[in-house]
Amino acid sequence: MNLDFMPSPAPDRPGLLIRDPLQYSDATLIVPPPLVACLEFYDGMQSDLDLREMLVRLTGDLQVSEIERHLTETLSRAGFLEDENYVRLREQREREFAAGPRREPSHAGGAYPASAPELRAVLDRYMSDGASGGPRPAGDLIGLAAPHISLEGGWETYQAAYRTLGEDCRERVCVILGTSHHGEPDRFGLTRKPYATPCGDTRTDTAIVERLEREGGDAVQVEDYCHAIEHSIEFQVLFLQHVLGSQVRIVPILCGSFAQGLLSDREPEAHERVKRFLGALGELNAREGRRLLWVLGIDMAHMGRRYGDPFEATAGQGPMAEVAVRDAARIERVEAGDAQGFWNLVREGQDDLKWCGTTPLYTFLRAVPEARGTLLRYQQWNIDAQSVVSFGALEFRPA
Repeated sequence: MNLDFMPSPAPDRPGLLIRDPLQYSDATLIVPPPLVACLEFYDGMQSDLDLREMLVRLTGDLQVSEIERHLTETLSRAGFLEDENYVRLREQREREFAAGPRREPSHAGGAYPASAPELRAVLDRYMSDGASGGPRPAGDLIGLAAPHISLEGGWETYQAAYRTLGEDCRERVCVILGTSHHGEPDRFGLTRKPYATPCGDTRTDTAIVERLEREGGDAVQVEDYCHAIEHSIEFQVLFLQHVLGSQVRIVPILCGSFAQGLLSDREPEAHERVKRFLGALGELNAREGRRLLWVLGIDMAHMGRRYGDPFEATAGQGPMAEVAVRDAARIERVEAGDAQGFWNLVREGQDDLKWCGTTPLYTFLRAVPEARGTLLRYQQWNIDAQSVVSFGALEFRPA
C-alpha cells in the first residue's frame, strides 16, 4: 500500500508505472498493459495457480511458467513485493537514517537546485518577483502557514507567507508542523537530526525534542524514517534558511493523519495518545511563549482524476469554484482560532476535499489557542491537466 501507481508518462513505453515514494527501493518499473491485470494476484490471498490461469487466458498458451517467473522475480528484485527482499531493503534504509548524523536533503536536484548558488538565485527570484514594499513587521507574529506544493507551482504563496518574517525572528526556535504523507495515523514523528540543504545545516533544538519525546509517550516516533523522504518540512526549511540564515533553529514534527477522529463522531484528542501529545505541545507553548515561531507546511484540497474523483479539475473553474467556497469556510474557522468548528467542517463527508494539512492545522489550533489567523493568499494550481491542488498562506498573531 506504500507504492505509487500511475500511467506511464513515456509514449513509447505504455503501461502502469510503479515506484516507491518511501525510497526503500530506488527502482521504477513499467508493467506492460497486458500484464497489469496480473498484479491483483499478488494480494496475499490468491495462489500461483490463480496467476498461471490468468496468464493462460491472456496468452492462449499453456506454457506460461517463464512469464510468471519473470514477472514475480522482477517485482521482487525491485522491492515491490512484501517478501524477504522488501524487508531487507526497508530495514537497511531505516537503519541508515537512524544512524546518520543529519537529515540529508531528499529533494535537491529534483524539486529544487542541488547547488547553493543556483538555489539562492531561485529563492531570491521567488521572494522578490512582483513583491511591493518590504516584509511585514514581525512584531507579535506567532507563526505562519505555507504550502508544501512544488516551489515552482506555489512560489507566490510561499512568498506571501515568508515575507511575514523579520529580523526579530532570527533568534526564535521554529517549530515546524509538517504533513506526514506516509506516517502512521494518530502519531507524531520527531528527529534530533539537523536538516541539511545545499545552503547548509539547520540546528535542531534537541532539548525540546527530548522533552516532547518524554511527555508525548507512545504518540511519538523518534527518528521517524518518514523525515528522510518527506517534503512538507524540507520545503519550509529552504525558505526559513533563506530569510533567517542557514543555521536557523528548528523543531521538526511530522503529523500523521487523524484517522480515528475522521471516521468517528469524535475529536482527534478522544484518542488518548493524540490528547497526550497535543497537551505536551500546549505546555511547550505556555512555557516558551514568543521564543517559538510556529511554521505549518500544509496544502489544502486535492481534486480531480489523480485523486480519485470522477471529473477533470481545472483551477478556478467548474467544481473548483465550489471547492474555493468550501475552502474559504474552513479557512475562516482557522482564522478565528476555532479548532472545533474547523474539525466539524473537515469531518463532513469524511473530508471529501482531501485536505493535505488538516492535522498540522488542528494540532496548532489546539496547542496555541490564543492564535488568530489572517489569510494572505489563496491559490489553486493544476498539478496536471486533470487535477488541482489548492493552498494558501496565513499569518498568526495573538487574539
